[in-house]
Amino acid sequence: MNNLDVRPWAGPLNTQQGLPLRVAVYSRIAEAVRGGTLLPGSLLPTEAELGAAMEVSRTVVREALMLLEEDGLVRARRGVGRFVTDSLPRLGIERIQPFEELLTTPGHPVSVERVQTVHQPASQFIAPGIGVRPDEDFLLWETVISRDGEEIAHLQEHISTQPGTPGCLDDVTAALAAPSESGTLLAAIAGVLGPALGPGRCEIGLTTVGPSRAKLLALRPSDPVMVLTQYVRYGGVPFYLAKCLIPARAGYLSVQQS
Repeated sequence: MNNLDVRPWAGPLNTQQGLPLRVAVYSRIAEAVRGGTLLPGSLLPTEAELGAAMEVSRTVVREALMLLEEDGLVRARRGVGRFVTDSLPRLGIERIQPFEELLTTPGHPVSVERVQTVHQPASQFIAPGIGVRPDEDFLLWETVISRDGEEIAHLQEHISTQPGTPGCLDDVTAALAAPSESGTLLAAIAGVLGPALGPGRCEIGLTTVGPSRAKLLALRPSDPVMVLTQYVRYGGVPFYLAKCLIPARAGYLSVQQS
């Protein structure tokens, strides 16, 4: 028997409808990291070994590992492999600001194209950021932001639609039901909740864009991008989480604190 077969995180994935395989792999590994099955600082199996253990392709595993690196659960050492991070990241833009406002420059407004709006189960990373349990459904808005005809950001925004959570407030539900396709989810929410949103926090990191998102941003999969992970609370509870990938062509950004 392969020793990988007896590890708690090994075995075929039981994916829910609408959940991408890379997210299922991400959740399996993230759960093992946060649960202590994969210890801090430990060396992960190779992409091929992980793929064989969970019966998925190396491409799926590679994309899941990229997401784990973005979220601070895994780190890579060139020529050695990937390791579980020594300390888990906090779950938390200092100033709450829709990304289309952040990326607009004088005389160069941006356009927002909605790629998809879908309900799907929350991963181990998303669930705490929006106040739901893993595998509970949430609302995902995916958009591409362009300026002067060039794609300058890929944005995924998440809020809970579980009963009793802020995402089910009448004003929020009405804003999300509006037919406008010209703005981001946070812009729609801020339009009805305004100053009541907050506090917020933004974590900044670097990653490579990967094959799926490269097509949306007209990049090569290996191209570097900055990743902004934004958390927003409402009424003191986790409410909104967004991940925004920004390539170098976007230019300089202004970091504003509250």
